[in-house]
Parts: sequence; structure tokens; C-alpha cells
Amino acid sequence: MYSRRKFLGTLGLPAAASMMATTFNPASIPGYFEMLANKSGTPDQIAQDEDFWHEIQQAFTVDRSLVNLNNGGVSPAPAIVQQAMKAHLDYMNQAPVYTMWRILQPQAEGVRQRLAREFGASAEEIALTRNASEGLQICQNGFDFEPGDEVLTTTQDYGRMINTFKQRERRDGIVLKQFSIPIPAEDPDEIVRLFEANITPKTKAILMCHIINITGQILPVKGVVQMARKRGIPVIVDGAHSFAHFAFKQEDLDCDYFATSLHKWLLAPIGTGMLYVRKNKIKDLWPMQAATEARDEDIRKFEEIGTHPEANQIAISEALTFHQGIGAENKEARLRYLRDYWANRLLEYDRIYLNTSQDPRFSCCIGNVGIRGIDTTLVGKYMWDEHRIIITPIKHKEFEGARVTANVYTTIEELERFCDAMEYLANNGLPAKYLPAD
Repeated sequence: MYSRRKFLGTLGLPAAASMMATTFNPASIPGYFEMLANKSGTPDQIAQDEDFWHEIQQAFTVDRSLVNLNNGGVSPAPAIVQQAMKAHLDYMNQAPVYTMWRILQPQAEGVRQRLAREFGASAEEIALTRNASEGLQICQNGFDFEPGDEVLTTTQDYGRMINTFKQRERRDGIVLKQFSIPIPAEDPDEIVRLFEANITPKTKAILMCHIINITGQILPVKGVVQMARKRGIPVIVDGAHSFAHFAFKQEDLDCDYFATSLHKWLLAPIGTGMLYVRKNKIKDLWPMQAATEARDEDIRKFEEIGTHPEANQIAISEALTFHQGIGAENKEARLRYLRDYWANRLLEYDRIYLNTSQDPRFSCCIGNVGIRGIDTTLVGKYMWDEHRIIITPIKHKEFEGARVTANVYTTIEELERFCDAMEYLANNGLPAKYLPAD
């Protein structure tokens, strides 16, 4: 196990922000620093150590009067990340033409380098974006397609990305093809075969999720990428929910294009993302907003969005330090433990079903659960109205269920509240006021 002490020693403000008077004081955050540095044990052992995770939970400023189980949408950042971002923002506003463009903007290169190390890539292959959608749309709109060209994806991919290709259908005359996959899917070879079976001579690109946002299904990216590469077909990987959720590196995917949001599982400031493009693929991918010809082969051409705040991006480093201090393997084990905690309890009821595999090869923290005979939308409404529990009802043409996503700040007591409410519904059904009038 690598030492986490060296990461914890770096916590604090970068030089630029420290130039200003600020109340930011890492020592004021509840004392998880020393605890993290000295913690030992296997990831599975640490995952069940509630004293360890109690300290992590204290690093957040969340409202404990409600239970937020929609961290798949966007997650809160730890206090230390929020405070760093605010300090950078205050400094930036002293004289933005100097403090933002001359001081903070160059510091983004350090963030780029750290993200590259975490992902296992070159810094010259990492662009800083505002979210996964932006990174994916750079790829989806950056290829030259001709009328009649086909792009391929599943029926479970993210709606915004499907709409991006549908717009290209209307604008450019391309054809979007979608196909279904099993729910859950526990045969990686079958998934590769399904992608391959839907390729035609007109297929020019594939879009696939690393982990599907509505079910938590982890897909065999490397197998699909290598199959498609033999046919000269690029694969755009939607990693919105995978980066910093479970442990992997770029080489585990072997992909050429990958985009993720950092305000989900990395716990970075809202409005931060990352795009990876393999170095030899940068030149032939158009940016969404124009860059000079001199930047044709520069990853930074994908960051040409005009004036934007640097504070959010610089504070990504604090989120990385927090993540690395916990340890990617420890975090993955805890996230899967949280999902299994509520899933195992609820699956004792015949009426309750899971649309997510519990095999660790195919899922992590995201789970999708339903109650037979009860509309998922009404389950979500009941949870909020009666218990102030936030879940995400999913009504897909192929299945329905509530997406449940905890995170490292989620307590066992909060999961028990969720389970209590679900068990009430399984035993008693919805209260009469939620039922349609006769």
C-alpha cells in the first residue's frame, strides 16, 4: 500500500492564492489528516471501518436533515475544496486581468499534470473542460461526417449525448443507430459481440459508456475499443461516472477519446471536467470553438471557450489531494460496500428487484432498484415528501427503477432510513394519497 502521508502534506493553498489575506485554514477542517496518513488495512477492511469514514464524513458541509442519494447527478465538494475555490475567486477578483490571466491561468498547467498522472496519460493529452457533456460533445461534433454516415450507441446511453447525435442527424444527415443490451449485463464478450453485430460498412464512430448512469452497469470498454480499432472505427468513451469512482487507468481502457465530469466522484468544484484525446488523434478532431491553426495539434485547443473563471479549475487540485489521501482502492471498496449495504437488505423482499449486477466486475456504487407493482416516479415522490430522501426515478422504455447513489460522506444511518422507507412500501404499498383517484 502506498503512503498517503506525502499527499496530505501538500494540502493548503497554492502560492497565488496565499498572496491574499484569507481565513482559509486547513487545520480548521476536522482532523482527518493524521488519521488518513496512518490508516492501514486492506481496502475491504477499511471499507467497513466506520470510525475511519466518520472522519471523512466530517469533511463535508452537507445538510444532514435530508438524505442525498443522487450523487450521480452532482456531488458536494469537501469543505477544503470549497474554501480553496473561494480563496482563488477572491484573489482573482483583485485585478482579474492580472490575477486571473497572469497568475491563476498558468497554474492550470499544474492541474493538467496532476490529472494526467491520476489517469495514466500525458499532460499533453488532457484538456480541462466544464463537464463530461462538453468533452463528449467536442468529440461528437469534432469528427467530419458525411450524409449517410452512421454512428452507433446503445439505448441506455446518456440522453444529452444521444441528442447531440440526433442534432447531427438533422444538421448533417448522419444516421444514429441504437441497440439494446441486457439488464444487468454480466457477459463482457456478449457486449462486445453486440457492438460488433451492429456495425455496418457505414459505421464511422461508436459512443459507449464506461459505466451507464441509469443502471450502474460497467461495460467492457477495452474489448469494444480494440474490436472497433481493427475496423478503423473510433470509440468515444463516456466516463462521466467512472473517473475517481473505481480504480482504473487509461491503459485499462486503451481508448483514444474519454471524457468525464470531476464534480461527481472526484468531488471537485461544480463545473469541472476532463477530456482525454490520444496525442496522435488531436490534430484531426475539431474543437467546438475556434482555435488558431498553430494549435491544431495542441490539446489546449479544446479549451477555447473565451473568458471563464479559473478558480474552479485550480481547486481541482484540492479534490485530487483529498481523493488520493483516501486512496482509490479504499474509496472504491467503500462505495461498493455502501451500495451492497442497502441492496442486500432490500433484496430480502421478494417484491423488490435490482436492475444492477452486484458482481464487482460490473458495478460499483450506482444501483437501480424497484418495487414490483409501484410506479417508480411515485416512489421518488413518496421518498421526498415523507422522508426528505433524494433518489432518481428512472422510467426507461426497457425498464424502470430508482437510481440510488451514495458517496463517501453518506452515513450508514442514512442508508438505513432509505431502507426503512423502501421496506414500508414493500410491505404496505403507497399511502392512499399517492394513489390515483377512482
